[in-house]
Amino acid sequence: MRHSITGFSNPTVKFIKSLRDKKHRRREGKFLAEGLRLLTDARESGRLPEILVMAEGRDPHPLLGELEAAVLAAGGDVIETTEDILSKITGKDNPQAVCGVYAEFDTSLAGIDRDAAPIWLVAQAMRDPGNLGTMLRTADAVGAGGVILLDDCVDPFSVEAVRASMGAIFTQRLATARWEEFIDWLRGGDGQLVAASLREAVPYRGAPYAAPCFIMVGNESRGLPEAYETACDLRVTMPMKGRADSLNAAIAGAVLAYEVIASFEG
Repeated sequence: MRHSITGFSNPTVKFIKSLRDKKHRRREGKFLAEGLRLLTDARESGRLPEILVMAEGRDPHPLLGELEAAVLAAGGDVIETTEDILSKITGKDNPQAVCGVYAEFDTSLAGIDRDAAPIWLVAQAMRDPGNLGTMLRTADAVGAGGVILLDDCVDPFSVEAVRASMGAIFTQRLATARWEEFIDWLRGGDGQLVAASLREAVPYRGAPYAAPCFIMVGNESRGLPEAYETACDLRVTMPMKGRADSLNAAIAGAVLAYEVIASFEG
């Protein structure tokens, strides 16, 4: 159904705005995404917003027309509103002309088919939404099956993480779990757990990677707990030729991911 909203006190405006808060996202099981490119990636991945919000007086665009038609055909709501209200919803002074409300995905390990891809990315206690977005984009770029988040990670459905993913939040399988749950699940089937480490590590180039390969990176400041590294099937080290003693967690995961893929394709 199509609606027009002009008042800041409208209950729908308040509801959508509340999804910027983690507490409300969890309660409602919904999240907010913005931008035509991101919403188009979602549509092409088979996901449509339950509510599509568009700015009045926007420039016409064929992709936006297709998105609007698809939402209406699926029984969703299309709302036209002012740029000021859209700014209040998104929390941005210069909001993009469109945003959408989506149902959160199933993030259980039971939904992961480990044999669906030769490589998976695993993040432990990652706190920065930009880093998570980078990992999701890396997973998409290397053809990974998805990203598994362990322990107390940043909320993948936060506005910041969704924005940083540049649409990869919709193309990648996503799971969340505690370490104990994950390692029990992993050992219940095939899967090589790999991490960058200095503990009895081998050079990352030419290491004996095996599919399905789960590349694990740790917290941005603390790295991986020792017990997690010890549990890995393979620990690798990357040379640091400058003065820096480590790479950004998401970048380290990207470097390893491309090396693993190269080894499988070689």
